[in-house]
Amino acid sequence: MQLWLCPIFAFLLGSIPFGLLIARAKGIDIRAHGSGNIGATNVLRVVGKKFGIACFLLDVLKGLIPVILAVNLIQIEGKKVGPFHIGALDQLALILPAAKQFTGQFIHVLAALAAVLGHNYSPWVGFKGGKGIATSAGALIGLMPPIAILLLVVIWILIFITTRYVSIASIGASVALPLLTLWGSWHHGRIQDGTWNKPLFFFTVVIAILATWKHRSNIQRLRDGTEHRFSRKPKPDHV
Repeated sequence: MQLWLCPIFAFLLGSIPFGLLIARAKGIDIRAHGSGNIGATNVLRVVGKKFGIACFLLDVLKGLIPVILAVNLIQIEGKKVGPFHIGALDQLALILPAAKQFTGQFIHVLAALAAVLGHNYSPWVGFKGGKGIATSAGALIGLMPPIAILLLVVIWILIFITTRYVSIASIGASVALPLLTLWGSWHHGRIQDGTWNKPLFFFTVVIAILATWKHRSNIQRLRDGTEHRFSRKPKPDHV
């Protein structure tokens, strides 16, 4: 039951258009303002900073919660659940033998991907949605070691500080993700002994492709010189 319930739940949770709902609560149709996107960045620009941050956190949780449930409900014999272990779910968990590690990892990743696809192509808004960066980040927090997440955040920040474009930072971090996953697996000897998480690498490749594809309008605006750029606040003059 867990094998098919986890991805279905992930898609349904991921499909909740928090950005649209938050803006609508303020009397704004976010699709008619700014970039027209229902994601956190457009909510921040159009509705306000605190609403954009709230939208970002909710979108992160849409990816994190399904993955936490998946890794707790579908466990692999001999492997620790990780930092998000929920002991109360152990009695409901399906324990797969070590020989079926790939199956367990595949379902974990499928739940993560379902959450991202639910966000990107929500049935509640005509199978449209955001760009999936925040939801992907939430899913990755549940799937990857904390050091890998920290490195991704550093990459995103460095690109953003350099360019002042959220779109370029998001695309850059997404493209770096599969390379970082490969490096981590090689660094820990997992590729050498054949125990590396192949479904996770597949997920990171798909995320990189999806993120780039969903940013295609941003890429066009970058080429046209019309993409929104966060400017540095001028320093106040000293009297």
